[in-house]
Amino acid sequence: MELMVVTLIIGFLFSLLFIAPRFSKSDQTEKVHSDANTKTVRAYNKAEVLLHNKRTDCWIIIKEKVYDVTSYVEEHPGGDAILVHAGDDSTEGFFGPQHATRVFDMIEDFYIGDLEK
Repeated sequence: MELMVVTLIIGFLFSLLFIAPRFSKSDQTEKVHSDANTKTVRAYNKAEVLLHNKRTDCWIIIKEKVYDVTSYVEEHPGGDAILVHAGDDSTEGFFGPQHATRVFDMIEDFYIGDLEK
């Protein structure tokens, strides 16, 4: 299981280097707050994120931030491994030592909001 998770994360991050990410925001009623830059940010609770757990609607959580990676699922070099944590927290695998630092900036292209505390 750990090998599969590591493979998923490595593939996800590797492919982010080569693909221009696209994302869409949910049409749900928004709960918003402002961050330090006064940018309006949507807040999601864990139950909302969990609903987005399939190939055609895939969100992940990394360090209490929510990312819609739906547009990336079919392009993921690790295949369906990206779906292992669909709708759930992917923090542990994402921050493994095997990742190039520029990938951490690229994930922000999929950012859609924060996890409610």
